[in-house]
Amino acid sequence: MQIDEIAKWVEGLRAGFNSGKTRPLQWRRQQLEALIRMLEENADALIAALQADLGKPRPEAWAVDVQVIVNETREALRNLGKWNRPKSVSTPLMAQPGRSAIMRTPLGVVLIIAPWNYPVNLLLAPLVGALAAGNAVVLKPSELSAHTAGLLARLIPAYLDPDCVGLMEGGVPETTELLRQRFDHIFYTGNGRVGRVIMAAAVEHLTPVTLELGGKSPCYVHKDADITTSSRRMVWGKFFNAGQTCLAPDYCLIHEDVYDEMLEAMTNRIREFYGEDPSKSHSFARIINERHHHRLCELIKSGVPVTGGESDAESRYIAPTILTDVAEDSPVMQEEIFGPILPVFRVKSVREAAKFINSRPHPLGLYIFSGNRGVQDELLENTQSG
Repeated sequence: MQIDEIAKWVEGLRAGFNSGKTRPLQWRRQQLEALIRMLEENADALIAALQADLGKPRPEAWAVDVQVIVNETREALRNLGKWNRPKSVSTPLMAQPGRSAIMRTPLGVVLIIAPWNYPVNLLLAPLVGALAAGNAVVLKPSELSAHTAGLLARLIPAYLDPDCVGLMEGGVPETTELLRQRFDHIFYTGNGRVGRVIMAAAVEHLTPVTLELGGKSPCYVHKDADITTSSRRMVWGKFFNAGQTCLAPDYCLIHEDVYDEMLEAMTNRIREFYGEDPSKSHSFARIINERHHHRLCELIKSGVPVTGGESDAESRYIAPTILTDVAEDSPVMQEEIFGPILPVFRVKSVREAAKFINSRPHPLGLYIFSGNRGVQDELLENTQSG
């Protein structure tokens, strides 16, 4: 699509919404059923595209990017009538003897902008809700996951109503022009820098926005933690999709009493999950592109690898890496890592861990490894996350 055609295209989708065809529950049900068919009939092609873009292992791609959306769509179908039913509420005195109810009506034309790390999941999960609510939808996948975006660009109009659902490929110029159009809601998943751009563009039309942004999510391992369980969960959560997950642990604070034991356990878990040479593992993904690969290689220089540190630019491979001797103001601690690098720090207490976490912007997630409810409550009550 040419940039000068975008405005007319969006208006066409608005005309589809204004025609009223998205309002009947039958239309919504048909679209959701078609979405399930699209995913099930093209699962192999979608997985192949995800492998081409990110080197995703097949089980990972199927479970997180395909099957989870099938399950979510089925859940929407089961609840479609209940979700859209008017809800009676009490009537304030000044409005009596009238009756009051909450009417759930479609917003209009919704724009969904997705990132590249889960390019099927994070594009289609918001679509499920938008369709169930009776909206027309503009989908904008990331240009970085080009194989997946190209495949979805062919599939979406083949399965969903092209009068009310459309997908636009392209990069920054196309997205910039898209954001000049009037939408009734914008849903964006990605980083804070682009989130600010989207919010600024939304001001022009007073468009409400939902921003699901990343952050440096910490882990805290207390001295009473089950080391085997904690290390398995930490390594799985961090290195799934090669660390390219907004909720992945971004750094780890370990109580000094179990610091050495935890480091050894995490190193062993990496070997258990990915073998002696993770570059040959069929369970370990790759970095999205050369620019991010280079960025991550530079971040590794912020500390000393206890394990990992190896990389290969041609295959966009970076080994699962645990860094020690990291300065708090080093580059790896100044931005969300979004890769298979885990800085670890030794702390003496829960209070010190809370102080460390509070010295930087609020994280998206916080992971506490302790069986002591008092420790859990102390860290939760003295930090903010989410």
